[in-house]
Amino acid sequence: MNPAEGNPGINKLARAIQGQVQRNTDAHSALVLDFGVIQADYSLLTNTYPKPIPKADYMVCRQLTIGPTNYILTKTQDIGKPHSGSHIHNTIDLTDSMGGAVSGTVGEATGPAPDPPNPAQQTAGGDGADGNHQHHVLIPEKMRKLKPGDRVLVAWVQNDAVVVDLVLPATVL
Repeated sequence: MNPAEGNPGINKLARAIQGQVQRNTDAHSALVLDFGVIQADYSLLTNTYPKPIPKADYMVCRQLTIGPTNYILTKTQDIGKPHSGSHIHNTIDLTDSMGGAVSGTVGEATGPAPDPPNPAQQTAGGDGADGNHQHHVLIPEKMRKLKPGDRVLVAWVQNDAVVVDLVLPATVL
């Protein structure tokens, strides 16, 4: 036996130990995806962890906290005046396809209108006698915040569970 080769049995054992250490390191540092369900108390029950994770002990991605369906996502505003609700309307004369005059509006500055109740009952804010109004974009069902019973995609980042998004059946396509 050549002394430079060492002991073949010890070398084989060292390679086996090194391989096991590498597999353990990979398993504990890898990002693992999982499915879960939001429980009635907003705890998270995942497929790979047998106990519900309390709401305070897991994280969610920002888009899952926007709000419930039909609440206001955004509304019109003047440039540089956040939450003003006002926008431009002017009365102009237009010609319809038959050559007749039609009255329309674009470009007249209006003042802010009050916010509608939240959730909004319609997509536009309260109309005033002077034409003051807002247009609201409501949160659609597919963008709503999490609620009990939701099936979710969970990313395990070491020991932390992070809810990434809602998981829907392909039948919604």
